[in-house]
Amino acid sequence: MIFRSILCAQNGVPYEPARQPDFFPDLNLDQVIEAITAPKQEYDLKPFFWTPLRDPDAVRYRQEVMQDLEDATLKAHINAFAAKMRAVRRYLALVEKLDFDVHKQGWILEAALVYGDAVADLARDLADAPLRSRGLLAFREWAQHYVQSQAFRSLVAEAQQVKQALSALKYCVIIESGRFKVKRYEDEADYSQEIEKTFAKFQQGKVESYLVKLPERVGMSHVEAKILEFVARLYPEPFAALERFCAQHAHFLDETVRSFDREIQFYIAYLDFIAELERRGLPFSYPQVSATDRQVYVRDGFDLALAHAVHDDARAVVLNDFYLAGPERLIVVTGPNQGGKTTFARMFGQVHYLASLGCPVPGREAHLFLCDRIFTHFERTEDIRNLRGKLEDDLARIHEMLSRATPDSLFILNEIFASTTLQDAVFLSKEIMARLIALDVSGVWVTFLDELASLSEKTVSMVATVDPQDPTVRTFKIVRRPADGLAYAFSLAQKHRLTRRQIKERILG
Repeated sequence: MIFRSILCAQNGVPYEPARQPDFFPDLNLDQVIEAITAPKQEYDLKPFFWTPLRDPDAVRYRQEVMQDLEDATLKAHINAFAAKMRAVRRYLALVEKLDFDVHKQGWILEAALVYGDAVADLARDLADAPLRSRGLLAFREWAQHYVQSQAFRSLVAEAQQVKQALSALKYCVIIESGRFKVKRYEDEADYSQEIEKTFAKFQQGKVESYLVKLPERVGMSHVEAKILEFVARLYPEPFAALERFCAQHAHFLDETVRSFDREIQFYIAYLDFIAELERRGLPFSYPQVSATDRQVYVRDGFDLALAHAVHDDARAVVLNDFYLAGPERLIVVTGPNQGGKTTFARMFGQVHYLASLGCPVPGREAHLFLCDRIFTHFERTEDIRNLRGKLEDDLARIHEMLSRATPDSLFILNEIFASTTLQDAVFLSKEIMARLIALDVSGVWVTFLDELASLSEKTVSMVATVDPQDPTVRTFKIVRRPADGLAYAFSLAQKHRLTRRQIKERILG
């Protein structure tokens, strides 16, 4: 029986890119993925988060596994398995650092014993679990076959036999005048017990311990190694069995078990990350996804990077909705500065990308389109290496995006052409908007140009709002309504005493 991956349906194997997508920094997804994977560095999970899916069934396959793992008991079983596999890897890594063969063989044996327990316990725990996902049901069936296989049963039985034989050995070390000798144990008295018994009558309650704690070493000293060599000479059969075991089972780790141990952490890491946010009352949901239906919506969505960054203040996270229906494709967001427009745009990109990974998205309810690629254009500092000015660089980046885009692409543009005149910005923006509309792409455009919001039936206007009682107070709510052209600059200047009259009053005293 074959099982290849808990991340891929139909026995696929996950692709692992060498670097993150280009748009990650713009959407702050690099911060999100870093926070998710940081506690589990040993598994190298980032490549899994760098690979979106386009097949709705593949996304649902992962959603099913994620939903199964929301069961606390099942998650505890997976964590127990992971802890034992971590010990196995630690023991095998230790072998590479040791100098003496018998010592190495002993740790290989210990690793095999822990591995056998880990797999057998996991198979038993999965057998009792109320699984529903195709992925975990298939792995459970594979695990049942594996633990019943001759190879696994032989590994476990031989490891236990060798361990029992070695554990039964008894010997004496006699030390005299800087020399020692090793002999078989022949029921000699344990003098340490006799000494403790003799001096017990002098003990008066608890006394301070003067025992010195010696530093722990990774390996053994040459004296310890020599003692072990003499023990092996006294009892050659158990040590010969140990050597045979290590030779026959040098590569006892099954590749399917190894892959499952790593890949299942993709789900565990994400669930652990959002658990604290859920405890704070922030909503997550499994979105409906489609590769053909362009009607999308999110209810009570939020910026995941922002929510993680302000973990001490849940009130700082404002929930927003959006939807695109019928011919609508592009949301044009206008409104005052510092009103949450860029955060909204990042949220739009984040939910689409996280949905394509098969993860719950930040939002109470969602229906999302699986795009083929995401293009972003956010403010960047000038790069003297490309010898281009700011405007030229903006145009070059947009041209490169448009040349690679398809109707299934997603665009997120944030206040481009801010470095040129208003007249030029309007002209260039309308030209680019016309091309986006012609391509029929979906996306968000944050802009100070209200004209873009009503260019076509494919454009939708959303506006960052302010407190109606105090225009200097931002609500960070982005609502669907016509652009009003209000930047509230005068209110802000007045709040900070920067109007012409206020400055003149301060100067003149």
